[in-house]
Amino acid sequence: MGFFTRKLGIDLGTANTLVYLPGKGIVLNEPAVVAVSEQDNKILAIGKEAKLMIGKTPDSIVAYRPMKDGVIADYRVTEAMLRYFIGKALGPFSLFKPDVMVSVPAGVTSTERRAVVEAAIRAGARNAYVVKEPILAAIGAGIPIHETKGHMVVDIGGGTTDVAVISLGGIVACKSVKVAGNKIDQAIAEYIKKTFNLAIGDRTAEQVKIKIGSAVPLEEELVATIKGRDFVQGLPRTAQVTTNEIVKAIDTELKGMIKAIKDVLQETPPELASDIIDQGITLTGGTSQLRNLGELIFRKTGVKAKLADDALYCVVKGTGIALEHMDTYKKSILSKR
Repeated sequence: MGFFTRKLGIDLGTANTLVYLPGKGIVLNEPAVVAVSEQDNKILAIGKEAKLMIGKTPDSIVAYRPMKDGVIADYRVTEAMLRYFIGKALGPFSLFKPDVMVSVPAGVTSTERRAVVEAAIRAGARNAYVVKEPILAAIGAGIPIHETKGHMVVDIGGGTTDVAVISLGGIVACKSVKVAGNKIDQAIAEYIKKTFNLAIGDRTAEQVKIKIGSAVPLEEELVATIKGRDFVQGLPRTAQVTTNEIVKAIDTELKGMIKAIKDVLQETPPELASDIIDQGITLTGGTSQLRNLGELIFRKTGVKAKLADDALYCVVKGTGIALEHMDTYKKSILSKR
């Protein structure tokens, strides 16, 4: 290794944590889950191993998500998780402490931001930088954020939908709502329970969403077979569900996302609003991959919306690009020691 400081970008999500090593790409993509034993509060497993324990654990083990709605809910557990991910990404022989950049939701308070920096430094970082997610998502999506043009990014993950208008490297208007992938999965499970008397888990609901979900009704519907437990008889049973039923089931959640976009558009200065009409809206994040979401946004706001390349990885790729070109992005990055 020619250079002495390693650099790491971390997308600390509600559902998954991704780690980016400049020059290597994404070296780690694991669930943001920690398994803790109830008696002595010891951490037993982190990441993939911990996720396997969810829903299948004896009572003495709790599978715990330290990031609630994109914000640190438990400081100690988050620190342990960061330490584990940093160690895993760098390997056992790293002598030098890395510079770490961590993404935080746009609505994060300064106290929460300090908590992230603190946790990263205690977890073994030499310097820690925190950057707001929409900025990183924009960088990762290839948007030239330093122009005097206004760009709108809608980043939809597991826990939050972040809507932001970016110009001259900063956020002009933004809104963060706690309606995203997880809420959509829950709505699907709820609907299937009401309609078919079938109990399905969040994992199954997520699979249904990916397989047949859509944001607008389709003429040629897709069909999924769901297996679950019958509420009345308590026995396993299968049922068929179609796309347009899912569209109905997630209506409230979709409305919540659209409202956030409309709210931000209303706060946007007119000069920038006209740029957004020209440029369109860029969609990033895993949940933005829902079929026809761009079409729904266009119908409700009149603004075209397109999915960024590699939507799932925009934020973490943004951390990598920002780390490699720190001087360019200095203004947009806040470092705290």
